[in-house]
Amino acid sequence: YHWHHAKETQLSKFNQTEIEAMLGSYTKVLFVRDPFHRLIATFLQGMGSSPSFSSFVQDVLASGTHNASVAWKPLVSLCLPCLVQYDYVVMFGFQRQELGHLLRQAELPVDSLLPKFTDTQVLWTYRWLSEQMFSELSAQQKKKLSRFYRWDLSAFPFSSSFLSD
Repeated sequence: YHWHHAKETQLSKFNQTEIEAMLGSYTKVLFVRDPFHRLIATFLQGMGSSPSFSSFVQDVLASGTHNASVAWKPLVSLCLPCLVQYDYVVMFGFQRQELGHLLRQAELPVDSLLPKFTDTQVLWTYRWLSEQMFSELSAQQKKKLSRFYRWDLSAFPFSSSFLSD
């Protein structure tokens, strides 16, 4: 098909027939991460110009979902999980286990392709960071963040998220 050589990478650049053909011919993998963890990572990477996490969250909330940076925009608006039937959804924090399964399904060598990381350590670190950062936020900010990410929280199993009600 001609789209194999197209420069466009966004599905919106193609017509409906091409989109359906592409989506039907690929294994679709979606990597998801707790939205609060995404905010923490974005803040720690210095992608916001705010001096504190609380003021960074205020900037995120002020940006709204339409003007939000890809770094913190709700996942459902980026990957359209209600429209695209993903074959695999890989949760951050369970990557080693889930990627191992995915590589075995693709008949690829698991041990040589998986990064050497421990999901348990990653989860523990983000749990600790979440507790620290969440305590910096006002009750109003917490409520607004939960609302900002409400569709992500209902679409994906982030049951232990600090933003879950």
